[in-house]
Amino acid sequence: MRTIIIGTRGSELALWQANYTKSLLEQKGFSAELKIISTQGDRTQQWNTSFEKLEGKGFFTKELEEALLNKEIDVAVHSHKDLPTESPEGLMIAGVSDREDPSELLLIRKESVNEKQKFNLKKNAVLGTSSARRKAQFKAFRQDVEMRDLRGNVPTRINKLREKQYDAIMLAAAGVERLKINLDEFHAEILDPRELVPAPAQGVLAWQIRENDAEMEKVFAQLNNEDILLQISLERKVLNLFDGGCQLPLGAWCETEMNDEDRKVFRLWVSKAAGWDKQPVQLVFETFFPGDLPEKVVEHINGIQKQNVFVTKNFRDHHYLPNALRQLGFTVSGQSLIELKEIAIAEIPACDWIFFSSKNAVDFFFKQNPKVPDVKFGCISKQTAMELRQYNKRADFIGQSTDTKLIGKQFSALAGNAKVVFPIAKESMQSVQNQLTKKENAINLPVYQTLKHAVTVSDDTNILVFTSPSNVDAFFEKNKWKPGFKAVAMGDATGRALERKGVKKYELPKSFDDLGLLRAVLMLS
Repeated sequence: MRTIIIGTRGSELALWQANYTKSLLEQKGFSAELKIISTQGDRTQQWNTSFEKLEGKGFFTKELEEALLNKEIDVAVHSHKDLPTESPEGLMIAGVSDREDPSELLLIRKESVNEKQKFNLKKNAVLGTSSARRKAQFKAFRQDVEMRDLRGNVPTRINKLREKQYDAIMLAAAGVERLKINLDEFHAEILDPRELVPAPAQGVLAWQIRENDAEMEKVFAQLNNEDILLQISLERKVLNLFDGGCQLPLGAWCETEMNDEDRKVFRLWVSKAAGWDKQPVQLVFETFFPGDLPEKVVEHINGIQKQNVFVTKNFRDHHYLPNALRQLGFTVSGQSLIELKEIAIAEIPACDWIFFSSKNAVDFFFKQNPKVPDVKFGCISKQTAMELRQYNKRADFIGQSTDTKLIGKQFSALAGNAKVVFPIAKESMQSVQNQLTKKENAINLPVYQTLKHAVTVSDDTNILVFTSPSNVDAFFEKNKWKPGFKAVAMGDATGRALERKGVKKYELPKSFDDLGLLRAVLMLS
């Protein structure tokens, strides 16, 4: 076997990727060496050109591919997300690596941190990124943030943050992790890929060879991760069908898990915007059969119809759901069908944890200025945890599901035999409490009650979003279910309330927040 010549760019990250590939080959008994090749993308980084015009269209790969075709190297190592969706004639992808964390990393200067704001970034901050995809998704959550382009390799970008050219910058977490850069001087936020969807194939290396090189094909078949290859093939097929590179504000991320019946579920998260300053369409698709999943995703996005949406909650100016839907051309109205009334707290029982099952519970608890003991805090969702931060408290547990029983089991495993106070609505469901190992350790503390405030909903409504079982009951006091209605239910308990009223079909969001509701509405549109 000949010594394998690995072609690579000369940046620190590219060299790490090439040396990582070299070590994998050597573990399999092969001899390898590196050859550094400069690309147009490397040279263009010195110019005033956004990455969104470079990545995904061959600017970082063309010279490597030419070296392959000219037999100057045997394999080119790429960040898979940099590759065009179609391989050049005569070349092929022989394998892909394991996947590093696909998440985005938000690095914030410590003086620019504000824990009461989304993503912990202060108001009116300056954020550095040249990715249209990152801009569109971040701007949708934080319209106050100013976006400025950011160029250079990873260390150069971090140094620009250090020089205070930005309040924060956004990078791929995988690249920073691979370089083992010390980030202690900054506040680092790993952004959930289900919330800020990464680029197709982010965190994965691609090994590119000549099509007629059977020897290299056999070599890299030994390194190839088949599961990751399938997942990123779905992601990149969506990109291909939209005919875009990274100038297209498109995120696509596939995750898999085994369900209770030991079947593999493919879950594809997608975010697509018309431009970096436009509201993205956010969707998530699930299937056991992924073969035509990208086609279904693209067909659905292209076929979305503008709808009239009624949401059973009162909107505030900063709420994501109404703002997002209106920017996408939907007509939205919101009104809670219940009135909330405070129940005075006499005292807080002795406990180890306080668990909040809603934002309302947080507000009605803390607005009474109770004397809070030194305890840990649990929250049903990220949105509830964000509300807790408004009172300068941080959650020690945050539920990551819309299945309240599952959240209860996960919390119970953490809390053990601890005593837990649950600030709740009077006569509320007790799904989490019922999962505690010792039921007597659950102490309910009513802090508000719900009074029905039914209204008549317009006949031209297409989609009804129900945010609680009480809102379901209040709706049916003055309204009948019409054949044209479609329903979104915030959680299993709300879904069961709809079923009791005869509504058997409804959409359940994948998260207890406005983004989850937006995705559910768009799935019905």
